Amino acid sequence: MVVFFVISYMNKYLNILLSTIILSGCIPMTSNTPPNPKKIPYELEAHGDIRIDNYYWMRDDSRSDQELISYLESENEYFKKWRDEHIDYQSEIFNELKKMIPSEEETLRVKDGSYFYYSRIKADQQYSTYFRNNANEEVLLDANNEAIGREFYSVAGLNISPDENLLIYGEDFTGRREYTLRIKDLHKNKLLDDEIVKVSPNAIWSSDSKYIVYAKKDEETLIQNQIYVHEIGTDQSEDKLIYKEDDNEFNIWLSESRTKKYIYIYIEKTDSSEVWLLDKDNPLGNLELVLKRSENHLYSIEDGGDYFYALSNYDDAKNFKVMRLEKDGFQNINNWEEVIEVRDTHYIEDMLTFNEFIVIQSRYDGIPIIEVFNFANNSLNQIDMKDEVYDLSLVYNNNFDSSFFRYSYSSLKTSPQILKYDLYDNTNNVIWKKQVNNFIDTDYEIKRIKTLARDDTNVPVSIVYKKGLDLKNAPMLIYGYGSYGINMDSGFRSTIAPLLNRGFIFAIAQIRGGADMGRYWYEDGRMLNKNNTFYDFIDATKFLTKNNIGHKDKIFAMGGSAGGLLMGAVINYEPELYSGIVSAVPFVDVLTTMSDESIPLTTFEYDEWGNPANKDEYFYMKTYSPYDNIKKQNYPAVLVTTSLYDSQVQYFEPAKYVPKLREFSTSNNPVFLNINLVGGHGGKSGRLESLNETALDYSFILNILNNQI
Repeated sequence: MVVFFVISYMNKYLNILLSTIILSGCIPMTSNTPPNPKKIPYELEAHGDIRIDNYYWMRDDSRSDQELISYLESENEYFKKWRDEHIDYQSEIFNELKKMIPSEEETLRVKDGSYFYYSRIKADQQYSTYFRNNANEEVLLDANNEAIGREFYSVAGLNISPDENLLIYGEDFTGRREYTLRIKDLHKNKLLDDEIVKVSPNAIWSSDSKYIVYAKKDEETLIQNQIYVHEIGTDQSEDKLIYKEDDNEFNIWLSESRTKKYIYIYIEKTDSSEVWLLDKDNPLGNLELVLKRSENHLYSIEDGGDYFYALSNYDDAKNFKVMRLEKDGFQNINNWEEVIEVRDTHYIEDMLTFNEFIVIQSRYDGIPIIEVFNFANNSLNQIDMKDEVYDLSLVYNNNFDSSFFRYSYSSLKTSPQILKYDLYDNTNNVIWKKQVNNFIDTDYEIKRIKTLARDDTNVPVSIVYKKGLDLKNAPMLIYGYGSYGINMDSGFRSTIAPLLNRGFIFAIAQIRGGADMGRYWYEDGRMLNKNNTFYDFIDATKFLTKNNIGHKDKIFAMGGSAGGLLMGAVINYEPELYSGIVSAVPFVDVLTTMSDESIPLTTFEYDEWGNPANKDEYFYMKTYSPYDNIKKQNYPAVLVTTSLYDSQVQYFEPAKYVPKLREFSTSNNPVFLNINLVGGHGGKSGRLESLNETALDYSFILNILNNQI
């Protein structure tokens, strides 16, 4: 645990003398003197190109090297001292965010089998308690109790057996996303002896409740590449391996059919997929292949009763189409029948099958929509939404025979709600709404703006701000991601309220690399088109300020993970465009990481970033890889956050990025690293811990802004 030293202004010079963390190769640290880690030049060579990495030594896969840990602690201490000399907005904002939480919250009660299932959390709790009820309320799992005495705790994958007697769930104690599956006897209210370690938390029951099917990760790469069947009451060593993927560019995941007859085994990479079926009545039986994988063909399937249905991009259907297939015609795609054709204007993302309908979630002009296809008349009708820009998702739809479906809805000023849509009478009703204290939606304005990138592409940006705000002179925080085809929709974020109430504009940029505008939007922002992602973000920022949205000298940016890569790239390209940057768990050492197959998840992402073994892809990555493009220029103030046990972006990327950025920055702007020595990709565990970390980010931004005013 890091020990923090409190600095007061009266004792500032005394504390300089009392600095206690002195590393090998470091100088004593004061509020004005950042840590100075040692340099050990390490040569990296490929395609005749030589790179020197002075901080390569910071990689310690065991995370036990004391010199490294001391350095990371010194970074936390350096940031803490800076915070002690500035206004403590963190405590102020954290209290504001806590006051927005109602005394108790309960999720929608959803019926499955004989019971209604739901969870509850109190305002002062970190975790939820899970319940079921068919006459009397029964506690399934109290995550608060399970977390007692643990520095990190995460529970996921709760799944009730078909006979309703057993509960399976996954626990993560480090943030590394290597879960331990546990099975609870609900009648006896005690755990079985079964314990399945280092696996995915999402396990699926066999029909007779005697077996579970789960995915296991490769212990080195952390890619899910094995499927096992476990018999309840036996040791994990006896589990049966039913599928192993030998191509390390593919990842495996499991899902259950809507009819609850099958388990789907999905094997996917960026531009290719394959699906196998396992009969839930016979979990030890043979797998059935739906369609063999092929390059540039992505598909998913769903049981529709008499037929199966597939979302497929076959035959250059980039935005996907819906196809119908009979079980005896799986292997020949020429026998698949087109039901909903591909449209250039609509990108299909998800579907739900019912006896007489298919519900599809699509995107039109970057906005998510829901359409209902009626088998009776082959009609396709769109459901109306109330806001100009919003977020939605199909949720809690566990009954194939249902006459209705549910979806979640929110906007940047509308708190989350769940609606129930009747498929036969076309009625639409709100059945649950999240309570948010001290937030009045009519106090805020939202707008969607089409900004213009350098290649004349329109890039949508959504903004929210307090009514009456002088937009031209207001500070602005702009957020982006732009990778993996992940969309940045304009859903409700209660955590931005403290900034909005202090006169900020909050903006979300739907840059290329996401799939906000369709599959082509993603294709235009990956591999050898990756620089479009960064240019879109830069050009969108400039467009807004030139059009009197945000003061050009008060612009801040934020992104995490691949969004942290975005942050690193844009400040290399435009170091003076932003006053401050918050870069969370940033993927900043792209070229080195993608060149090393031993680093978790690397090979799975070759089709996202490129394979450095290919010369053209290597040198293209080198044009934007943030760590490789740091140079002498006036960088903005930067806060980098990470966690020691992050499984997605290894801690050593941000750890070595920060001292190199400091070394080359010619400005007087501070650069900080704040690292959780316990925690994973999402930071510390627990709701209140997450809010406190958000408050810390905002305190950094507000103090940087204060220094400019």
